[in-house]
Amino acid sequence: MSKQKVYFANTRARDPRDNTVSKINRLFESAGLGETIRKDGLTAIKLHFGELGNDSYINPVFVRQVVDKVRAHGGKPFVTDSNTLYLGSRKNAVDHIETAVLHGFDYSVVGAPVIIADGLSGGNTKTVAIHKKHFENVLISGDIVAAESMIVLSHFKGHEVAGFGGAIKNLGMGCASTAGKQAQHGARPITIDEACTGCGKCVHVCPETAITVRNEKSLIERSKCIGCFECMTICPERAIDIDWETETPPFIERIVEYAVGAVQGKESRTGYMNFLTHITPDCDCVPWSDAPVVPDIGILASRDPVAIDAASFDLVNGQLGNPGSMLLCNYHKGADKFKGLRENTDAYRQIRYGVEIGLGSSEYELVPLE
Repeated sequence: MSKQKVYFANTRARDPRDNTVSKINRLFESAGLGETIRKDGLTAIKLHFGELGNDSYINPVFVRQVVDKVRAHGGKPFVTDSNTLYLGSRKNAVDHIETAVLHGFDYSVVGAPVIIADGLSGGNTKTVAIHKKHFENVLISGDIVAAESMIVLSHFKGHEVAGFGGAIKNLGMGCASTAGKQAQHGARPITIDEACTGCGKCVHVCPETAITVRNEKSLIERSKCIGCFECMTICPERAIDIDWETETPPFIERIVEYAVGAVQGKESRTGYMNFLTHITPDCDCVPWSDAPVVPDIGILASRDPVAIDAASFDLVNGQLGNPGSMLLCNYHKGADKFKGLRENTDAYRQIRYGVEIGLGSSEYELVPLE
């Protein structure tokens, strides 16, 4: 497969033409994202509104630029995400839309309606046939399937189990209905008794009341656990873990297979932008934003989800790590920052498996914005 073009704008600006708004507009055109839009076509602008307490999600002013570009190319844009599997401020459409508005994603700012793609409580779901290793069929949010085009805006950052979250994860996990998310979360965490202090923080975040504290130790009832990993994220002692060798590879592969389902039928009508700013250790699903692990890098645009994530991965690892961040090692340029956060992760598996199953190409040409 030939190299896919990934357009890049860095964070430097000494002229009005180089401000971020201008760069987003120029990247959209340079990457040919307007070619994905059908005249009068319903266009999903897929993003993450951020959990309440999180502040590293994509700026809604930047999202507005993409909305305006879609309209200029004749599309009918709506900004969208799907409800979450875990407890929090985006579990149902009412809470989800309220959270989006509180974070600035209302019509007066972004210029488009907020529509939660899987409905009020996750029931708006469509079955999409993909015929892959883990899934014959996947469950995608109904309004994602119904959209004629899609622009995927992703804040590139770390992730507790997948290693990083970018375009692929935004498609796979983000476009899945609640049932689809549960199908992907096959891994089940365990408590490391000697590290657990019995603080009970994990109890309060579990959406299935699968955790109790007994004899000052957390106990996970695996038959009730849905594998959302919120307990792993919240644990201050890192006393909750999974069997990385056997559980993580299939989890990552399931995400990638769901990404295939999310773009099924509109592969040529989907475009991507990755925002490599405030690159935090965790997904924007957590109700906080930790210190960034590397300096801000810039924004990428492409027509290929695998290529844009591969370029993002390389750009992050090409930076010096930020001192005082969650990085435990791998500070030097060229080192895997995601393993520096969590030594057992294999973030690049997303890229390898995406190539293997035909989602896209890992071979890219980085084209700086002129």
